[in-house]
Amino acid sequence: MDRKQYDKKYREKHKEKIKKYRQTEKYKKSDRISDWKRQGILFHDFHLLHDIYLQTTHCDGCNCLLNQCGKSRKCVDHDHDITDDNNVRNILCHSCNVKRG
Repeated sequence: MDRKQYDKKYREKHKEKIKKYRQTEKYKKSDRISDWKRQGILFHDFHLLHDIYLQTTHCDGCNCLLNQCGKSRKCVDHDHDITDDNNVRNILCHSCNVKRG
């Protein structure tokens, strides 16, 4: 059995356990940090960035209250041109992040 088959069988067998784990804060943090890394976000301490992200309640651009979805959902704004050092600028709402480009 190759790795792909093994993983599929494991997921089928442990479906409820996986579902329960994905609802934990530990999983959500890990998943969010992985997404940031895939997006090209660079920061000296991702655990610190996650804490800052969670503590930020208002957009650094327009000062609107940040939500989990829609135009006012939280986004980590970063400079795409910086690829070798910290490139995080602000925590913004989706609208301000899109406008900034």
